[in-house]
Formats: sequence, C-alpha cells, structure tokens
Amino acid sequence: MLLTSYFLAALAIALAWPTPLALSKAKWTARAPVQAVLLWQAIALGGGLSMIGSMLVWGLAPLGDDLISALHGGWLLLTGAPDVPYPGVVHLFALSTALLFGFHLVSTLILAAWRTSRQRAKHRQLLRLLSNPSETRPNTLVIDHDMPVAYCVPGISQSVTVLSRGLLTKLSDQEQQAVIAHERSHLEQRHDLLILAFTAWNEALPWLPTSRLALDAVRQLIEMLADDKALENVTKHTLLKAIVTVATAAATDDSSSKNHSSNAGLVGMPDGEVSSRRLQRLLSPQEPLGRPQRVAVLLSTIMLLICPTVLLIAPRLLAW
Repeated sequence: MLLTSYFLAALAIALAWPTPLALSKAKWTARAPVQAVLLWQAIALGGGLSMIGSMLVWGLAPLGDDLISALHGGWLLLTGAPDVPYPGVVHLFALSTALLFGFHLVSTLILAAWRTSRQRAKHRQLLRLLSNPSETRPNTLVIDHDMPVAYCVPGISQSVTVLSRGLLTKLSDQEQQAVIAHERSHLEQRHDLLILAFTAWNEALPWLPTSRLALDAVRQLIEMLADDKALENVTKHTLLKAIVTVATAAATDDSSSKNHSSNAGLVGMPDGEVSSRRLQRLLSPQEPLGRPQRVAVLLSTIMLLICPTVLLIAPRLLAW
C-alpha cells in the first residue's frame, strides 16, 4: 500500500506540472485536435485520481494490503471490530485530506454547473426580449446589433445559435454558412460540457498554473474542431474571411467586445480573440497526424486512465 501511494504521488506530480506544460507547447496538437482533447481529459482525470488516490491509499495502509481490503478493514473498524488496528494520526490526516480534496473537486464542479445554468437561463430571458427568430434558419435568433456577433447557447431541451444583424449584413451567404456551421458544431459536439469540466478544475485549483494552461489549450482545440466542421461546407478562404471580419469588428469596438465576451462566457466558449495558432493552422495547413502517431496518443490516453486504477487495485487483481 505504501509503495502504491508513492507511485500515485509521483504520477500526480507528473500530471500536474511537466506533462501539461509539455503538451501545451507541442506542435502536433493542431494536426490532431480530437486526440489532443482526449489526452487533455485523460491528464485531468488521471491527475485528480492520482492525487486523491495517493492520500487515500496512504491513509488506509494500516488497514489492509490493498485498497479493497483496506476499505473492508475500515468498515470493520467503524462497526467496532476489536481485532482491526487503529490508524495513526498521520494516516488519519492523509485520509481526511483525500476525502476533503475529493469533496472540493466534486462540489466545485457542481457549483460551476449550477452557476452556468443560472447564467444561461438569465441570458435566454434577455434573448426573448432582444431578439427575433430567424425566418430562414431553425433554432436561430437574430439580435439587432451592428457588430457582427455569433455565439451559441446550449440547452438541455433546445440549443440556439445567436446571430447579430451586423453579421448578416457584413458577411456573404457563404461566410454566414461558415460561421453558423462553426457555432453549431459547438452545440452538436457539446463543447460546453468539456469547457465546464476544465473551468471547474481551474477554479478548484487556482494555485496550479497548469490548470489554467489546460483550460486555454482546450479552448483553442475546440475552436479548431469547430473550424474543421465548418470546412466540410465552405472553403478555407471563406472561413478565414469570416473569422477575420468578426474578430476585427470585435477588436474595434471595446464595449461590444466586452459584451460578446460576457455572452461567450455564458456558453463556455472563448471570447472574440482569435489565437495565432488557429489562424496559422488555416493559413498554412499541415498534414493530419499519421495513424501510428494517433494510435500512440490514444494508447497514452488510455494508459493515463488505467494506470491510477490499476495501481489502486492491482494487488487484489494479482491475487485473483
């Protein structure tokens, strides 16, 4: 049990700092955004499980030779069994820390989900007053604003895409199609849930610089995924022109830009700023990551999820 806790602690440290830092600087992520997003999720999940698991295993070490037997020993101790050794102060401290940290992560996620739900509900109320349904596009609302704005508002029963009158005026039909396809891909692929999870992780661990790094990286990657979806319907030139038009208008109107950023925050999308990596990817496209490399990334993703679990219950599995 003690050796397991050491391995889990080492894995937690690796996934908390050097691994996210290296991945954020990696060039291949733009060539395989799907695999990169999955890897970021595995790093977050594996890191959280390792952090909690290392303290949990250390705290339960006096009660058994593996996690399952230790939990059974803990239950016997709580029910008053006389032959179960009582953990020391250090072990009780580690066990309490693991439980409090796990509660902190879960409660932060629940609070972030509740807050986002409330914000979206308020935003929907404003949209009922300030927008009109599109006459040509289903589940689309049009707001009377000169600035070209497009964003999506996910919902449990029905999601909507919001466009401004300025966007419909300044963009051609093909450019509008590119923007709408981009925004709707966010809804179809439920990128808001992904951003919610990483936002909660960042709020739960604000002292960890890589939590913010992960959030920013995932935001860029989902924009790339949405661009790829839009490119199924329009050309790169059309998409680029639409992106630049919207971004330029946002940059030249400070008050509108802040309003757009606020709206975007409600749905879990980044604001009107366009990352240089995203533009470079469209201007100078590279070949997608080769199959062997994609398989290697996928295997790494799976291993990051399996390793903490195996380290926790491996002794019991070997006994079986």
